Amino acid sequence: MAEANIHLKDQFEAQALFGPQDDYLRRVRNLTGTQIVLRGTTVNVSGQSEQVDRCEEVLREWRNILRTNTELLESDIVRTLDPEQPDLDADVNQRSAVFADSRKEHLTDDVRTGRGGKDKVAAIRPRTEGQAEYMKAMEKHPLVFCDGPAGCGKTYLAVAQALRALREESVRKIVLVRPAVEAGEKLGFLPGDMFAKVNPFVRPLLDAMNDMLDFDQVRRLMANDVIEIAPLAFMRGRTLNDTYMILDEGQNTTTTQMKMFLTRMGINSRIVVTGDGTQNDLPKDTRSGLMDGIQRLSNIKGVAIVRLTGHDIVRHRLVREIVSAYEAVEGSGSDAS
Repeated sequence: MAEANIHLKDQFEAQALFGPQDDYLRRVRNLTGTQIVLRGTTVNVSGQSEQVDRCEEVLREWRNILRTNTELLESDIVRTLDPEQPDLDADVNQRSAVFADSRKEHLTDDVRTGRGGKDKVAAIRPRTEGQAEYMKAMEKHPLVFCDGPAGCGKTYLAVAQALRALREESVRKIVLVRPAVEAGEKLGFLPGDMFAKVNPFVRPLLDAMNDMLDFDQVRRLMANDVIEIAPLAFMRGRTLNDTYMILDEGQNTTTTQMKMFLTRMGINSRIVVTGDGTQNDLPKDTRSGLMDGIQRLSNIKGVAIVRLTGHDIVRHRLVREIVSAYEAVEGSGSDAS
């Protein structure tokens, strides 16, 4: 009977290492046939010598990934448990290693999550070269357009930058905006107050924010009008100073709506517009405000255009394959059905 010990920083690292509902733990235990026990902050592995060596190798690699990237992705788990499987993330991992040192300057780890104790910090880092470029653009330019597929962190990183700007007091307010395409911008028939009416449309923005701050913090900031959520139609006629504005799903705005939104920018304000040009829900033959804005404003000083690709997707490994499959069909001009 052989044994090995892997030492962890704290219980939070142990939770991340074992995965949601100990899923990662079960998978490595089933693969290696070892017994794995957590004692304090030490993981004890016991079993046959070769099995223990394999389990220890996997757990140490997971720990290293956690300490570098602050999270484990499904692709990390699959790659380490089954080395023979093609590594769909090899190009991303290689680029991540190249800029691992430089990305430290893009840390938004001063965004307090309020989770796991008052001193716990949300260390939000770019995971790909494209994300690093995106965060750098948001730091240096007052207006940023980001076009990219689902799952590449467009919304999440924009919210992180907005919260950091708020904490540094470089802005006084955050405004989260989304076009309510499904309701034709007319929300009156929906039940509830304004928050209830708008909530379904800005849910992705709030989900990102709730991942960085606890619920009470978000509720308090909204109650004090420090964080505001609004449908795009309600932005008309306003001028917002000292405000960080995020327009999500920008591809679903018309050119007129995009112009209206961008001209809300007041003194010392910043705007980030995110969207996916391949997922346009506008009526046929209606030009997307996102694509139009990128084309019209790309040569203006102070405006940054960032284009993320499938290589920047950091969700489940299948998301990248799904996006690639759809892009292949659309590129060939054939009908997916």
